Amino acid sequence: MKTVVVTGCGRGIGLEFVRQLLARGDRVFAGARRPEASSELMALANANRDRLTVLPLDVTSAPHRANLAATLGGTSVDLLINNAGVYGPVPDRLGNTDEEAWLETFRVNAIAPRQIVETLLPHLRTGTRPCIALLSSKMGSMDDNGSGGVYIYRSSKAALNAVGVSMARDLADQGILTLILHPGWVLTDMGGPDAEIDVSESVAAMLKTLDDASDADNGRFIDVDGSTISW
Repeated sequence: MKTVVVTGCGRGIGLEFVRQLLARGDRVFAGARRPEASSELMALANANRDRLTVLPLDVTSAPHRANLAATLGGTSVDLLINNAGVYGPVPDRLGNTDEEAWLETFRVNAIAPRQIVETLLPHLRTGTRPCIALLSSKMGSMDDNGSGGVYIYRSSKAALNAVGVSMARDLADQGILTLILHPGWVLTDMGGPDAEIDVSESVAAMLKTLDDASDADNGRFIDVDGSTISW
């Protein structure tokens, strides 16, 4: 049984991570900005009181991050899934730059994941084969950008990728792996109705990648099918 922390669990990919982790017997700490607004998350909490702790977690909030650490107490963390993220404004084209939205998207997508890791480092250091998963997107790949646009989201995920590579280098000697994951184009509120992969399939594939991860995967940008994505 692993002890896992997941952010952004109110819906979509984060909620599905909680479902699948519980189904396989793991101990889960699930953060969401407004957990009481997610009836599905609260139902899981009520049905799994011994293995699921749900807490309010705005990843950009220092008090919320401190509360996460306090809730964990002396508990070791084996897996951290940094899932919380935002897409930013739509449309996002040249000529309508929304500076505040850009900054806020960076706070959530690129800065907060590092802050969450910093908060949980003492817990990860004592974990069993500890691993950090940063949920990025192929839209953060410059090599894969064939359509342009979406400046805010793309740049925030490219920044997250850079954070992940540095983190992988910095934490390697502590035995902590860092993987950067693309979940696929997932059928969620963010992914939209034209998406290509169901959320349960995406999460199952990512969990397999994390379960099978070795030192050779540290700092890799990994597609949902397990292949390496170019930067």
